[in-house]
Amino acid sequence: MNPHTKPPAAGTHFDVIVIGAGAAGMMCAAQAGQRGRRVLILDHAAKLAEKIRISGGGRCNFTNLTVGIANYLSRNPQFCRSALARFTPADFLDLMARYGIPWHEREHGQLFCDDSAQDIIDMLRTECENGDVRWAMPCTLNGVTAGSTPEARFLLDTSHGRFSCESLVVATGGLSIPKIGASPLGYRIAEQFGLAIVPPKPALVPLTLPPEELAIYKELAGMAFDAVAECGTGHFRENLLFTHRGLSGPVILQVSSYWQARDYGDSDGSRQVVVNLFPAEDVRAWLGERARSKTLLSNLLADRLPKRFAHAWCEQRGWNRPANQFNPKELDAIAAALAGWTITPNGTLGYAKAEVTLGGVDTRELSSKTMEARKVPGLYFVGEVMDVTGHLGGYNFQWAWASGYAAGQAV
Repeated sequence: MNPHTKPPAAGTHFDVIVIGAGAAGMMCAAQAGQRGRRVLILDHAAKLAEKIRISGGGRCNFTNLTVGIANYLSRNPQFCRSALARFTPADFLDLMARYGIPWHEREHGQLFCDDSAQDIIDMLRTECENGDVRWAMPCTLNGVTAGSTPEARFLLDTSHGRFSCESLVVATGGLSIPKIGASPLGYRIAEQFGLAIVPPKPALVPLTLPPEELAIYKELAGMAFDAVAECGTGHFRENLLFTHRGLSGPVILQVSSYWQARDYGDSDGSRQVVVNLFPAEDVRAWLGERARSKTLLSNLLADRLPKRFAHAWCEQRGWNRPANQFNPKELDAIAAALAGWTITPNGTLGYAKAEVTLGGVDTRELSSKTMEARKVPGLYFVGEVMDVTGHLGGYNFQWAWASGYAAGQAV
């Protein structure tokens, strides 16, 4: 059955209605349907699972081999443990194997489709069809109200008429990538039913620099190199990229979530990002070996760093003179600065450039086993709409699969 086929007649009752036909929504709908539940999945978009389709350069970084709670940010950091343990990367690979979808591993345990992200979309759609899931796409949701009976707990007024259900699953995602239809709908539903929201922010997002710093480095846009970056409890080693607005690259996207989460309980509140420009060696020993050189410091550093960056970095600090003109105390200071280049971002490039959303429905309101709201029977939340944000590298998709599976087994 094609998701664009005629939707069910107005007035139809379902056991489960899922709002959002993305990764978490389809996983949940498929699991519920295959358990014999009568399921409707509705979405505002005409095109199915656009965020899956564009992810990973069109090949979908669908999970990671090293998934654990340390890979997720939340004000309730233990919340994701149960669901992640009950649906693992191996479980998703087993599902892909049943469909013969080829995949490969890249650096840092990231797994991608060999061919196309469309393979994942087609698999999830077929899994839904195997559970006789009904579709309403495109479908505008005009409002949700509480029903008056245990069987019809929720009434949904839509552009296709009114539907009722016993269990309602909100899988609307976050606010990232608004051009493909991101909206705060899920947060509004949560608030309507009295659930708390952790204020959402862009995450896995490029950082901007204040004008005085940007003036020094703006000519380096497009330059990238290996570095370690830290912010709060986040510590990563990947490529750093200069942009016309500030800094990006995988290592910056990773620490951006921690910079955004500086008001979370496990953060030290740091407004700074610290970058180690010599991630692979003892920089003080390296400088000591060259202490008698008559070569300019910037030219020495160009052995390890891009030459234009080394020059700009030294000029900013007044250190661009021959190495043999520095005394041991000055070399100590240079080493400390190279291993701890401190940056104070003044913002991000926002949701348009963010991979995901930090914050969302407060997970302290939800059951970690079923994803059900503790004080609203029958109301569930799955995926990015919750305050669970994964690292870059397939972790957010794994949370979509795991939370969708958990709710799908319970609704």
